Formats: sequence, C-alpha cells, structure tokens
Amino acid sequence: MILVDSSVWIDYFNGRLTWQTDVLDAYLGKTLIFTGDLILTEVLQGFRSSKDFEQAKTFLDLLPFRHLGGYEIAVQSAKNYRFLRRSGLTVRKTIDVVIGTFCIVEGLTLLHDDRDFDPLSAHLGLKTLDPDRSRP
Repeated sequence: MILVDSSVWIDYFNGRLTWQTDVLDAYLGKTLIFTGDLILTEVLQGFRSSKDFEQAKTFLDLLPFRHLGGYEIAVQSAKNYRFLRRSGLTVRKTIDVVIGTFCIVEGLTLLHDDRDFDPLSAHLGLKTLDPDRSRP
C-alpha cells in the first residue's frame, strides 16, 4: 500500500514522463494506492479547466481516501520539523512534513518527486520508493 504525493500526480496528469510516473502507471490496478485530503487539494487546485478538474476528481475518487491530519499527526509533525531544524535541515513546506509524518506513523511507503521528503527519509525513517526498487 502506497501513498502517492501530489508531486507525482501533477506530473502524471500533465503527461510528464518520469520514473515516478512510470512506477505509478505500473502500480495502478496492481497495488493498493490511496490518496488523502492534503494531496487531493494540492492536485485539484492546479487544474485550469473545469473539465480537467472533474476528470481528475472522478479518477482520484476511485482511490481509497485517508485523512492525513488530525491532532496526533499535527503534534508529531511539529516534533519532526523541530528535530530536523535542530539537525540543521529545513523542510520548505509544512504540508510535506505532515504527509511524511503520516506515512511514518502509519508505516506506509511514499512515492514522491519532491526533495522536501529527503530529510524525513534520511533522518526519520520515511519509507520511499526509488528507481532501482520500484516495480510491483
């Protein structure tokens, strides 16, 4: 079971070919992929046309959905951010700390294309896919 970050979904819907979009394409229908509130917002807010928005929403509505926040995740995200800051590492986007923390707490793997997740992976145990070990 994997969570796919908006950085991959945006490339996927825009037709941009990356190893991450290739993995996503290979996983669809073979592996349990889910989305969450924060990711859904980031993906859908970027569509210019209502038609594209509705098509993407319809597609994403087929995936299992999780609430990525809540009190416990919020507090743990703050702790993780503070730990990384004390270590001299700054994650640029709070939402990425929340998504990464959710995956850590739930023991999920994250498919992403965003360097903000690298410190969470290197220092906090976030499981991610990489190009060498990413086939279903």
